[in-house]
Amino acid sequence: MTSALVHVLRGKLLESIHYGHIAVVDKRGRAVATVGNEKMVTYWRSAAKPFQAMAVIMSGAADRYNLSEQELAVMTSSHSGELMHTDTVKGILEKLALEENALLCGIHPPYHQRTRKLLYRGGGEPESIHNNCSGKHAGILAICRQNDWDLHNYNDPDHPVQHLFLDIVAEVTEFPREEIHLGIDGCGVVVFALPLERMAYAYARLANPETLPAKYREAAKRVSASMEAYPQMVAGSERFNSELLGVTGNKLVAKTGAEGLFCLGVHEGIGLALKISDGNSRALPPASIEALSQLGILSKTELAKLTKYHAPEVLNAHRNRVGGLAAAFKLNWSSPVI
Repeated sequence: MTSALVHVLRGKLLESIHYGHIAVVDKRGRAVATVGNEKMVTYWRSAAKPFQAMAVIMSGAADRYNLSEQELAVMTSSHSGELMHTDTVKGILEKLALEENALLCGIHPPYHQRTRKLLYRGGGEPESIHNNCSGKHAGILAICRQNDWDLHNYNDPDHPVQHLFLDIVAEVTEFPREEIHLGIDGCGVVVFALPLERMAYAYARLANPETLPAKYREAAKRVSASMEAYPQMVAGSERFNSELLGVTGNKLVAKTGAEGLFCLGVHEGIGLALKISDGNSRALPPASIEALSQLGILSKTELAKLTKYHAPEVLNAHRNRVGGLAAAFKLNWSSPVI
């Protein structure tokens, strides 16, 4: 059963409700708290990217091509297509001696409004480098280079790199490989569906790598450190994911996914996965911040800095406040936070 997570008010009237599910587990996989159905199965979407980036390190590609922390961070990203993002992805491709047309992620305009306007005003057109997943695809190319795998069809579900990702997902979530549902993501590569609480468990382990199998530990440390060191690479200017990472410093690692998915791991030992049932991402920030608040993860200072995400305003065309969003749930506790 879904539960109401976020109310949308216009004036004093409740106009809309976003329903969803939350799973919170500790780094041993034990349930800490829930809202709705923590066993519901959904696609991990871009929240799987940090684990795919781990393969760049484990393959040896990160060291062979001298990839920086910033470049590792953009491999985890759903970036805005700003210059800082596209320049970083171009830098990766240069190290791999590849052209931008090697990216098989498809094309869409930059998410960042000013960047998009400047591109069009200059007579330019969006390219694959602007795709929010171009960093992940550059990472895939690095793995393929390292392993001498075909660079031209890495988006094929039967390509070795896609099988590698499936293996990693199964192992870090401790969920049977054969039970993971497969689909195709917006950028054309395989995407994985599994229970929400397994995603939360994986993030708890990402933030606390000592609980992972030994072969993953160093890669997990490097990936999470890169995201924490370069939060703007993970999403972009004035975006929730980046600002949460920036405000909380080295406290947690977090990543959004399409269709209203959000996952995070806290170095104190827990992981959280949240799904908005209708896929509307506007409900993610208030629900996520409220969950962190109830878990006691955020300080008063951090909460104050994140107010615009915890209680977003509804504005009209005159930029006047006419309503707002507010979290509408209480966590159901299973055990103390450990």
